[in-house]
Amino acid sequence: MRKTLILCLFFHLSCFAQNRELLYNFTSIPQSSLVNPGADVSYKYYFGFPVLSGISANVGSSSFSAYDLFSKDGVDFNQKVRDVVNKSSRNDKVVTNQQLEIFSGGFRIGGRESRSYITFGLYQEFDFFMFVPKDLALLALDGNRNYIGKSFDLADLSMKAEVLSVFHVGFHKKVNDKFVYGGRAKIYSSGANATSTKNSGYIYTGKESGTPNLYNQVISSNLELKTSGLARFTKDEYEGNVVRDLANNTFFNGSLGLGVDAGITYYIKENLQFTASIVDLGFVRQSKDIETLTYKGTYRYNGANPDFLGSDDPENVFDEFDKAIPRDTLYNKYTTWRPTKFYSSIQYSFGEARPDDECNCHGKTDKYYKNAVGAQVFAMSAPRVPLFAITAFYRRNIFKKLDLKATYTLDTFSNKNIGLGLAGTLGSVNIYALVNNVLEYKDISKASSAAFQLGINFVFQDKE
Repeated sequence: MRKTLILCLFFHLSCFAQNRELLYNFTSIPQSSLVNPGADVSYKYYFGFPVLSGISANVGSSSFSAYDLFSKDGVDFNQKVRDVVNKSSRNDKVVTNQQLEIFSGGFRIGGRESRSYITFGLYQEFDFFMFVPKDLALLALDGNRNYIGKSFDLADLSMKAEVLSVFHVGFHKKVNDKFVYGGRAKIYSSGANATSTKNSGYIYTGKESGTPNLYNQVISSNLELKTSGLARFTKDEYEGNVVRDLANNTFFNGSLGLGVDAGITYYIKENLQFTASIVDLGFVRQSKDIETLTYKGTYRYNGANPDFLGSDDPENVFDEFDKAIPRDTLYNKYTTWRPTKFYSSIQYSFGEARPDDECNCHGKTDKYYKNAVGAQVFAMSAPRVPLFAITAFYRRNIFKKLDLKATYTLDTFSNKNIGLGLAGTLGSVNIYALVNNVLEYKDISKASSAAFQLGINFVFQDKE
């Protein structure tokens, strides 16, 4: 049972962050407006291939890899788990994000000379965030025998997870050749949410002085787990289909919320560009199938160290524990905030070239630049402290309708994250593929992180 619980824990720790450094300001891709509504993109109209226009997944860990746990090197699995726990800290952050675009599109409004656009779409998203609960993992692995006098911090347990759908409508306008702005309104529908971020307390075991076999033990607990959309699946009488019912909750019967995105592009000079955006500034009011479990109270024990696995527990220790720290169930609505992301970049373009008579996703211009270099910054809200990343990038127009972007990113999870992205248009078909941490693909099991995004769109421009 212990091994199963540990496996479940580390399955959830195989995660990475939500930074989309390759997609950001890669304006050959219509989806770049999802991370900056004010990105300098233009088209007559476009629409995404249903379900295939935007597929992304991010996995990884800041403190271990799959190889650390599952390599065939003769080391016992339990020892590998101990090694991973020992080298981790309570401040190791683990995050994952998966997104699937159901449909998307955009069109110009106001005539051929207009630079105003409407965008719309629907996507499904899964978010997971957790700090490594090191103290609790040590206690689960070894018990308290070797930790007499140590206080195990229950605040180490901090996590949140959510699956939801997002319907959005945006407006984008190029005011002049120097300034572009855009905004987007979002309606969230949360199919399932689990939040446990405001925990505190400790578990302490000490020895009575002069009495080697007598102990004093204190468990002070202030634990809380809030859930929405999940309680029905845990009931013994539930006989439905979990996948079908969860999908129904996510798209048609979820807890509702509102959010906004906003962004700008400003040309300091013709070939020097500044951008900034804020994404997912919003909340969800969790109100469907809600349940909050609490374990609050203080348990004190003095005497021989109790054996919770035995059948003759001294003085009915289980009954005393249940009375001291009861499990309560509440049914109050609660509000969760979306993980808000901030992006910004500075870009210098060079290698001036003249276009032919065709137009691409960048729109009709008298000239364009074949190369660009610059830097991006990223920040995301988190329960204790925000996540940060900084990226250096190079962009190259290889052919008229084929663009390459290469990135080097420093963040909490890796100091050697090199990413590559390609976006090309053949006729009206726009195809893109973005891959992070490419150096690790020689042995993906040792990768600290891995991420990809791909999609197919149909982009239409004016004939001349």
